[in-house]
Amino acid sequence: MGGQMDILINVVLPLSLAIIMLSLGVGLTVPDFTRVAKYPRAFALGALCQVVLVPAAAWAVAMAFGLRGELAVGLMILSFCPAGVTSNMISKFARGDVALSVTLTAVVSLLSILTVPVFTAIAVRHFMGDAAPDVSVAALAVAMFVITTLPVALGLALRHLAPGFAARIEPGLSALAALLFVLIVLAALAGNWSVFTENLARLGPALISMNAALLLLGLGIAAAAGLAWQTRKTISVEVGIQNATLGITLAGLISGQASGFSAYALPSAVYGITMYLVALPFVLWMRGR
Repeated sequence: MGGQMDILINVVLPLSLAIIMLSLGVGLTVPDFTRVAKYPRAFALGALCQVVLVPAAAWAVAMAFGLRGELAVGLMILSFCPAGVTSNMISKFARGDVALSVTLTAVVSLLSILTVPVFTAIAVRHFMGDAAPDVSVAALAVAMFVITTLPVALGLALRHLAPGFAARIEPGLSALAALLFVLIVLAALAGNWSVFTENLARLGPALISMNAALLLLGLGIAAAAGLAWQTRKTISVEVGIQNATLGITLAGLISGQASGFSAYALPSAVYGITMYLVALPFVLWMRGR
């Protein structure tokens, strides 16, 4: 079992994240980046909320629910991870502005190579104190580049050079990524089952509260900015949905454990389940309006 778990963590997990990011890149075109100039206000608001508001909300939730140590760090790591392709699919289902969703996902995912390592190092020092593991910002940045930025760039190049082939493989890549994601979430929960059961009473409500609050805050802030209803829905989804797979991967990178999932991964693993319980009814409500 230990050997199988090590293969899952060291091979399947990074590979699945790379596939998810490759599928994001395959779905991108150059206009997805130049669209920033076309919708500057909506893009700036969405990006600022993802980079600043989401971590601030996670910190407030950690304090309010009394999360400490590894679980608090794990929650913060989750908040640093932009939504990825999941938000694009949810935004489409909600009848939001899919073009804006894709642009936000693409640009913020590329920015995360700079923001995630720095924010993670700060969170580890803050919540772990003297027990904090050594976190190399440079090493995290390199890892982020290899497992996120590089696959996106390769996917984008593939879309540009062989658009027909890219269009054919995109659905299969997305389906494979979804299957691997489910496997990873279940394995992370199984690997920390005792910690999971001991902290579920706090962790579950904390994650659900953060998810619901961010969906509502995204909608409210976009409304206050005077954005159209379709755009508001997309901002809500982009702010309210995080990339749990990246959260679990980052947890493994900073834990230093030779084998097994660390408790840092638990918030992202639980969120991988609770996210759909919170987001589905909210998105159905937005879709119906």
